Amino acid sequence: MTGVPASAAGGTGRRPAPGAKLGTAAVNQASLWNIANILTMIRLVLVPGFVLLLLADGGYDPVWRALAWAAFAVAMITDIFDGHLARTYNLVTDFGKIADPIADKAIMGSALVCLSWLGDLPWWVTGVILGRELGITLMRFWVIRYGVIPASRGGKLKTLAQGTAVGMYVLALTGPLATLRFWVMALAVVLTVVTGLDYIRQAVVLRRAGLAEERAAK
Repeated sequence: MTGVPASAAGGTGRRPAPGAKLGTAAVNQASLWNIANILTMIRLVLVPGFVLLLLADGGYDPVWRALAWAAFAVAMITDIFDGHLARTYNLVTDFGKIADPIADKAIMGSALVCLSWLGDLPWWVTGVILGRELGITLMRFWVIRYGVIPASRGGKLKTLAQGTAVGMYVLALTGPLATLRFWVMALAVVLTVVTGLDYIRQAVVLRRAGLAEERAAK
């Protein structure tokens, strides 16, 4: 959250012309109530609603499961757009940096735990995915003083596979589609493990390079 006034940001304080693209002065005034943060807030609010819908009527009613899927789909879509908007229009705030990853893990974690609790998904799958996410989060803090490891193409594919697989499990699918979701989840688990190991490798390399630079500077 910046809260920088127009004068301090080098702007004139005047509103941009209708339909005009946001300029640097305008986007530098990013506050808590920008569109990217609002989408993140919506995703956070959707989490308890999603859980209630998924577990309604014992958790096995196809209609409630379809409504839960709709809430999950909206959460996944807002996850795509809030990050894109924040980066494109310089709407990154302290709130967004904290709330965005929390919202991501909250919706995915609640879905996995609920599905395992209902007996639709093995607990070890939930453990692998959540363990990986927690481990990588801790890894980021371990190497943050040396740099940031950018999201890889494999990581983005992992996120897509996880979202697709979990969404398919939320729906009350039967027959060939139920078989298909098993293989999609298997792909998601493989990508989760492989990208997690690659992130660890990159983190170790980054930390070693950082330590070497520190020793050379002494």
